[in-house]
Amino acid sequence: MEGSIRAGVQVAVIDQLFEASWRAVYPELKRRARHRAKGNMEHAQEWLSATAIKALLFFRRSPERIRDPQGFLFLVLDHVFFDSCRRTLREGRFFDHSIDLEQDHQAILAAPCVSVLEQTELFERLTQVHRVVAKLPLTQQRLFEMKFVEDLPYPEIAAVLGITLPLVRKRVQMLRAALR
Repeated sequence: MEGSIRAGVQVAVIDQLFEASWRAVYPELKRRARHRAKGNMEHAQEWLSATAIKALLFFRRSPERIRDPQGFLFLVLDHVFFDSCRRTLREGRFFDHSIDLEQDHQAILAAPCVSVLEQTELFERLTQVHRVVAKLPLTQQRLFEMKFVEDLPYPEIAAVLGITLPLVRKRVQMLRAALR
């Protein structure tokens, strides 16, 4: 009983620290999110909401690892922004093996929401994925193309490969693990 009370007090203290830090930097966080979103308040609010949730969860999970709570909130906002850009690139771009990644990376990463530094980071990640996919067996490369490039539904992939739906799901799960 005493341990649960102590844990409850600790959570309350951590929540107060989070709230005080959030209130102190919220105007600047909002400005930065709006700047990153090029004035699109919908994106800015989405990023701020995700930042609040992720930061609060981290505050609660590992409070001892946070040295500068206010600075940490900016770091989380940056990570949320990068994740959003990556998701946008994943959803809106297809692999084209005819493109020379070393020569034409600006055309691949020409996203309106990223700076030169962010483009470089995204290019490096894309290059890593390309290298990993190139090393996969041809059957896994084909599965990668069908699932992540052509965005085919599982039943259609199963029909093309002539295997069961659960097996397709398992192979995609294994492919994701290999890409991580």
